[in-house]
Amino acid sequence: MPTQFDTLRAMLDHGFDTLIDVRSPAEFATDHVPGAINLPALSNDQRAEVGTIYKQVSPFTARKLGATLVARNVADHVEGPLADKDGSWRPLVYCWRGGQRSGSFTIILQQIGWRADTVEGGYMTWRRLVKEALYDTPVAHRIILLDGNTGTAKTALLAKLAERGAQVIDLEGLAGHRGSLLGRTTGGQPDQKGFETALAVALANLDPTRPVIIEAESSKIGKINLPKQLWSAMIAAPKIMVSAPIAARAAFLETAYADVISDPADLAKRLGPLRNIRGHAVVDGWLALMHAGDFRALAAALMEQHYDAAYAKSRGAGEHEILAELSSETLDEAGQNTLADAILTVIR
Repeated sequence: MPTQFDTLRAMLDHGFDTLIDVRSPAEFATDHVPGAINLPALSNDQRAEVGTIYKQVSPFTARKLGATLVARNVADHVEGPLADKDGSWRPLVYCWRGGQRSGSFTIILQQIGWRADTVEGGYMTWRRLVKEALYDTPVAHRIILLDGNTGTAKTALLAKLAERGAQVIDLEGLAGHRGSLLGRTTGGQPDQKGFETALAVALANLDPTRPVIIEAESSKIGKINLPKQLWSAMIAAPKIMVSAPIAARAAFLETAYADVISDPADLAKRLGPLRNIRGHAVVDGWLALMHAGDFRALAAALMEQHYDAAYAKSRGAGEHEILAELSSETLDEAGQNTLADAILTVIR
């Protein structure tokens, strides 16, 4: 009988030895239950082929081919990744809806003698639980926003706070984007579903009786949209403001954005859209600093001529309680540690 899960926590704590996702690699890459391994019942190409035959020939022909392919693939998995599993091994298997792929896979494992079971509803059960947690249920945690102009080391401060035992969620880290025009990172962003899984798990792993520090963001980070319940909590959350002189912020950004300034052609392309906002003369001035290799001056100019004004405008749209206004003359290691200690004092 398939195993049923009614909560996110219950599915994460499933109690089996191994969680196996038998969907195709493409499906797995988009999103999957954390901790699952991918042993595809059908490859990407095989799944597409079976689907085409189902629509263009007949369901029976498609199922016949699918059964043949699944049997061969499961045999490969048994001889490969599962070869070292002994008779006491208990795997839990899921596919898209808990249907034919996971059922066929599990029957073979059971016939071998393993105590295998399937997930009722498959991946769609996990997806439903994630959506309930992020879109239907108000955030149970007390959110505190860490806010400050570009270059005030907010993401670095989150890491410092985590090291000190504070509860934090790095939304930019989960979204694979630094939240600005220059924020695209190597490797790109996850799928929206993958981001939501990571966020739901992060929230589930935190103590709701303690505050959670999150960097102040817009409702969209790159291509990723923040779920409505979290965004509602962030709109109402109090803030801790951090500040530093332009020189300190520029020095920090020169290091933090080393990957961006290492590719001048790409940097110029990213700056291009700002011509429509700041004008050709301003952007040409930025490009001149870039071509001269003066990236610290470029960082300072970007903040003075674009980012600080944009941040001030966005902050004017809402009202937040300000818990503290903290500043540091430097944002080097010592400056970050001083700010992190001060933030910790405030939230305690």
